[in-house]
This record gives sequence, C-alpha cells and structure tokens, in this order.
Amino acid sequence: MFTISEFARLVGLAPSALRFYDDCGVLPPASVDETNGYRYYTPSQEARARLLRDLREIDLPLAEVRTALDADPAELAAVVRAHLRTVEAKTAAARAAADHLLTQLQADRTVAVLGGPELASALRQVTPAAATTSGSESEEWAGVLECVLVELGSDEVTFVATDRYRLAMRTVQPVEFSGAPARLMVPASELSGLSRWVAAGELVRIETGPDGAAIVRDGDARDLTVVSGEYPAYDVILDGLTPPECRVVVDRTALRAALEGREVVAFDIDSAELRIDDETRLEVIGSGSTRIGFTASLLAAALEASVGPDVLLEICAQDRPVVVRSADQGTFTTLVMPVRLDG
Repeated sequence: MFTISEFARLVGLAPSALRFYDDCGVLPPASVDETNGYRYYTPSQEARARLLRDLREIDLPLAEVRTALDADPAELAAVVRAHLRTVEAKTAAARAAADHLLTQLQADRTVAVLGGPELASALRQVTPAAATTSGSESEEWAGVLECVLVELGSDEVTFVATDRYRLAMRTVQPVEFSGAPARLMVPASELSGLSRWVAAGELVRIETGPDGAAIVRDGDARDLTVVSGEYPAYDVILDGLTPPECRVVVDRTALRAALEGREVVAFDIDSAELRIDDETRLEVIGSGSTRIGFTASLLAAALEASVGPDVLLEICAQDRPVVVRSADQGTFTTLVMPVRLDG
C-alpha cells in the first residue's frame, strides 16, 4: 500500500490532484483510514492513475475522461485522436522538458525550484483574491489580507490569498526542494508584478533564509518583501467545511458567459442541469440538488482565474462557502461566499 504522497510521486500527480480525482469519483483510493481520513493506494491502481494523468495533460475534459478510463484500447485511441485534432498546438507546447537546476545552498536556507510558467500561473490565479488597501484600511487584518501566504514544502508549494469574501489556493509541485519547510507572507501586488518576469524563466527558485527572501530566475534575483504577522488559518476553514450536499461539474466558459451583465444570480441545481434565474440552462455532471445565490462578479472572478474547460462546484449549504475547483487543474481551489436570496 502507498500513502498519498508516495503514490503521487510514483504516478506524477500532486497529492492535491489525487484528492480532487477522489472527490470526482474517477480515482478513489483503495482504502481510507476511518480514524484520520488518510488515503492509501495499491500498485494495481498505477496504470489507471498514469492514464488519468496523461489524459488530463492533453486537456481532455473530465466528462470524457470518465468514459476514456474504462474504454477498450480501440475506443480510447479514437477518443484521444479526436481530441488531439482540436488541441494539437497546445499538446506540442506541453511536451517541453525542464533542465535539472544545480545550485549550492546554505544549510540554513530553504529553496524550492519551480517551473516558471507554472509559478506565474499560480500567482495570476491567487493574487486577485487578496484584499486591497482601499477596502480594508481600518481592518485588523488589513496588512495580512493584502498578502499572499507562501508555504514551502518538499511535496507542495502552496499559495493562499483571501479578502474574507473569497479564498484562492493553488499548489505547485516543486522540481527540487532543499531545507526545512517555511512560511512567508508577501504583498500580493508585489507578486502580481513579478508574474510576467517569472513566466519567462524555464525554472525559477524561491529562496528564504535569515537574510530575507527572493525569487531567482536565470541568475537574476528579485528580493521579496516579507510581512510579519499571523495569517488566517485557511486550513481550518477548509477542514471545517461540512460534506457537500451538492457537487457538480459544469462548463466553465459557458457559466462565465452566463454571469455577464448580472449583479446577483440564483442557481437551481440538480444532478443533470444548472438553471440560472430560469433563463439559462447548463448541463452538469454530479450529484445532489440545491438552490443558491451568488454575487455575479465574485463568482465570475473565481471562474476567470480557473483554467481548462470545466469547474467543480461543491456546495455545503446556502450560508457556507462554496468550493470552486478547477476541474482541469486539481491544484487550484477557490472559496466563494454565497448570498441570501429573497423568497
């Protein structure tokens, strides 16, 4: 039996992606410890996990992945060929390989090596969720909520931002890692300004130690402003969510377009359809049913930051944060607060 971290390294998927695919029902673990919730996998699941990874790397929508995973070789080949005809350019670009980065590190420094484009994507997705000075000057959490929390670890590097109405979290699997796990808070505006510069590097390093923190690309270091303070316990918020009463996968672009020109929207959801104010009907895959309202601009921002053709909505209750996960990228999650609907 493999732990989730061991199995993630074996098949080339991040632990957060494995948790996402478990929630979607396409790759459940072989067993789950009832006392602590730890997931365990067996060697017999390796082939399915690698196939799932490969199908997602070519951006096959989750609805088609469900069918392809259990198809015979001929049917699977037909699905892949049909899909590749529409995404040939993206598939070719995704085959670029990263060179191994060698560096001499001080023993008291933490260094995480990440793919430049992937780090840039994480910054673009997370930083918009941070609070702005104009909206929180008198708030107790003002300086902290204007920052992105960066957690450096050997399995995952996590980026978190929140303005109390939404929360965005993205994890990136490091190419290399050395030193001890570390946490730092950096102003979101500063990281946002670095995203284009970071994207130009094949590999970049996030370094932190007694003398400060920096992002290094091609030998050029950009110092980071590290803010002191305690960041809100976002993991407690995530862990405190009750099991969802409704979970559906929906076309991200179509849902984003349906929000245009609206202030508050009402969703009526069942396992096959999402209806918006009785005007728009979108096909969904999932379970459960509910009625819930959103501020259109907040939900649209979460959808805009996501990637790929689909998003997964996990709804616990009408007055609890709604989880919006990128169905194309299980490493990105947003929480959006719903609004009360009249009547």
